[in-house]
Amino acid sequence: MKLKLLITCTVLLSCLMTVKATDGITSPFVHDPVLAYDGSRYYIYCTGQGIQVYSSADLNKWRDEPSVFDSPPQWAMKMVPGYNGHTWAPDIIFYQGKYHLFYSCSTFGKNRSAIGHTENVTLNPSDPRYKWEDKGCIVNSVPGRNEWNAIDPNVIVDGDGTPWMAFGSFWNGIKLVKLTTEMDAVAQPEEWYSLCKRMNNALPDSLPGDDAVEAPFIYHRGGYYYLFVSFDYCCRGLKSNYKIAIGRSKNVKGPYLDRDGKDMLRGGGSILLEGDHKTYAAVGHCSVYDFSGHTYLFAHGYEIHDNGMPHLVKKELKWNDEGWPIIIP
Repeated sequence: MKLKLLITCTVLLSCLMTVKATDGITSPFVHDPVLAYDGSRYYIYCTGQGIQVYSSADLNKWRDEPSVFDSPPQWAMKMVPGYNGHTWAPDIIFYQGKYHLFYSCSTFGKNRSAIGHTENVTLNPSDPRYKWEDKGCIVNSVPGRNEWNAIDPNVIVDGDGTPWMAFGSFWNGIKLVKLTTEMDAVAQPEEWYSLCKRMNNALPDSLPGDDAVEAPFIYHRGGYYYLFVSFDYCCRGLKSNYKIAIGRSKNVKGPYLDRDGKDMLRGGGSILLEGDHKTYAAVGHCSVYDFSGHTYLFAHGYEIHDNGMPHLVKKELKWNDEGWPIIIP
C-alpha cells in the first residue's frame, strides 16, 4: 500500500467519502479490503480516515458504516511523524471470542511505520457491546534500524493454534513474526522469518527502491499455506500495474514456492490476477475467505470506466487437481 508518491491521501479520502451515508452500493470505493462476518452481516475494513467500514447482508449490496476510530490513536501520532489518522491496509480475524483488527500507520514512501491492534466483541455498531479497544503498537520500523516496512499486516493462526503476523512492503520484502496468544505483542523469544522479496537493487534502507512486493495474505487449505502478495505499483490510477502473485508451503514459515517450484524469496511468484485492460487497469492487495461454501478473493481494482478510481473486486476461486487456485470468470 506504499510508495504512494503519485497520489495524495486527500484524493483517496475524498474518493472514499463520496459514498458516505449511501445504501445499496454495488461497487464501493475501497483500497486494501479485508472482510469478516458477524452473525448476519459481512463487514469490509479498508484504508481510510479512521479505517473505512462497509457492511452487507449478501456480499453484493453494501452500506457505509462508522469508521473504526473517531480520532487518530495518539500513540501512533507520536511514533510516526506525519501520520494524521489516515490509516492503511487493515486486517481482521476472529480469535478467542473477539474480533482483532490490525492496522498500518505510516506516510508515503517511508519506513518509519507502525502496526497497531484494536479489538471488539462485535462488529455491529448498533450492538450495545460495540466498542473498539485499542491495544497500541505490535511492531514498528525505523529508518536506519530496519530494512523492512511495518505495514500491511495479515494474521493467521497455524495448525498448532499459534498466531503469526505477516507484513511488509517494498524494502526487503515480506516478513513473518510469531505473536503472543493474546495477539497483543510479538512473542518471546522472538521468531522472525522472510517469506518473499524482489531485491532488484541495493539502496540505503531509508529508500524503498523498486523492490515492489507488498500486501501479504496467508490462506490455509488442504495441508498448504498459500501466500498471496501484490507485485508492482498501486495508487497510480490508470497507470497502475498492480497484480496478485501466489506461492504455497507446507509450513507457515515457508519456504513458499510458486507453480514452477521457484522460491518466492528468490524471485518466485505465479501471477494469479492482474488488470484486464477492459474493466480494471490493475488489481491488487487481496484477501481470501470461505463464505457460505464458496472461496472468494477480494481486492481493489483501478476501474477504467471511473478514471482509475479504486473499486471492490470480488472473484470466486476454484481449485485445480494440483491444488492451485483458479479465478472463476
